[in-house]
Parts: sequence; structure tokens; C-alpha cells
Amino acid sequence: MKRLLIAAGAATLALAPASLRAADAPPPVVIDAARLAAARTTVDFVFPAGTYARVMNSSMDAIIGNMMDSVGKMPLRDLAAIGGLPEQSVATLGDGTLKEIMAIYDPHYQERMQVATKAMMAEMGKLMTQFEPGIRDGLARAYAKRFTVAQLRDLNAFFATPTGKDYAADSMVIFMDPEVMAKMTAMMPEMMKQMPAIAAKLKEVSAALPPPRKAEDLTPDERKRLAALLGVSEDSLGEARDYGLESVK
Repeated sequence: MKRLLIAAGAATLALAPASLRAADAPPPVVIDAARLAAARTTVDFVFPAGTYARVMNSSMDAIIGNMMDSVGKMPLRDLAAIGGLPEQSVATLGDGTLKEIMAIYDPHYQERMQVATKAMMAEMGKLMTQFEPGIRDGLARAYAKRFTVAQLRDLNAFFATPTGKDYAADSMVIFMDPEVMAKMTAMMPEMMKQMPAIAAKLKEVSAALPPPRKAEDLTPDERKRLAALLGVSEDSLGEARDYGLESVK
């Protein structure tokens, strides 16, 4: 269940603008003050304060719930193949689904997943709300770079109308509408089935690269730096898998 919830959290973060998730944000671009001011008005319409709370409270728990339900209905052999189990081992598995298996192993699995998902979405909502002012600022700058003052004023004039205001307020949230997400959920099983082929392709395109180094391949200085980053002793670097860094081992 932990891995599914982590995946759900990743899906939630994927909704954030790319600038939030980038490891190294690009240097700020000097933007004309008039364009930026007009863009901030636009963002007030299209991404009003509290948008993330709306998404988390009204949509995301249902979306993640549907996603997990879809995964639960997949045969365990498909999930095992996605997880990288050798083909000969996958062939020995039966037709049982994760949901059927968990019904025996943990009769409260479904309920446990539901309460855990709701709790996670509530916490993610709080977290994303903290980021919201920065995201709104990033959106304003993005609009200001792409549209002129005249264009932004045209947009704002439309958004100030009753129809425009309703559209703008839901322009971000509408992507989370049940009608849209039902189509996305229907794609999930096929996407999951394609994951082994995608993983094989990734392995193929990276075949020419040197394999990841092991701890014993590192120089003394690299071992020292890595141990400091992990907060462990240099002698324990051979146990890097305990820190989720199997490729270092």
C-alpha cells in the first residue's frame, strides 16, 4: 500500500507547474512591469487563491481512488511483470488480481486504502497550499512573457464577464473533472501493461552508457563526500540499498 500511496503523491505533484518540480529553476527574466501587472490580474481569474485546496478536496481523492481501484483489478502477473519479475517467473503466476488476493490477506484493505488516500490528499492539500503563492507568481510571469499588455487586457475583459469569470475559475480544475478522469482511468490498465516494454526501451537506449558504479568503485574523496551526504559512515556505503540507493551498491 505504501508504494501505491507514494505513486499517488507523485501523481499529485505532477499537477504542479513544471517550474515547481524543476531541480534548477531558470534565472528570472526581466519582464515589463505593465505586462506583469496585467498578468497578475489574469492569474487572479484563472488560478484564484485556494485552487489547490479545491482540487484536493473535491477531485484528487476520487481520482487516486479510481486509479488504485484500476490497479487492484489487474492480474497480479501483470503487476509482477511491471515490477520487473523475470518472464519465466511471471508465467507461473495465476489469474488472481491484487484486489482478490488482498481480500484474503487483509479483509480491510479497501477501507484502509480509502482512509489512507483521504488522509494523504488532505496533507498534500496543505502542502500545495503553502506553495500556491509562489506558483501564482510563476504563472503571472509566464502569462506576462507570452502575452502582450493588450492581449492580457482582452483576456481580463472577457474573464470579468459572468461567463468568463466562471470559465476562468474552473479552467485549471476542469482537467480534474470526473468525465475527463474517467477516460484517463480507462487508459490505466493498458498503460500499465505497456510499462515492461517501456522499461525495456529505456534499458536499450541507455545500453551504451557505462553501468552505475558500485561503492567500491568510488575514489576515497567520493566515498567521503557520499557518506557525508547520506549521513552514514564510509564503511556502511556497501549497504547503500538500505537508503534506497541500490545503484550505488
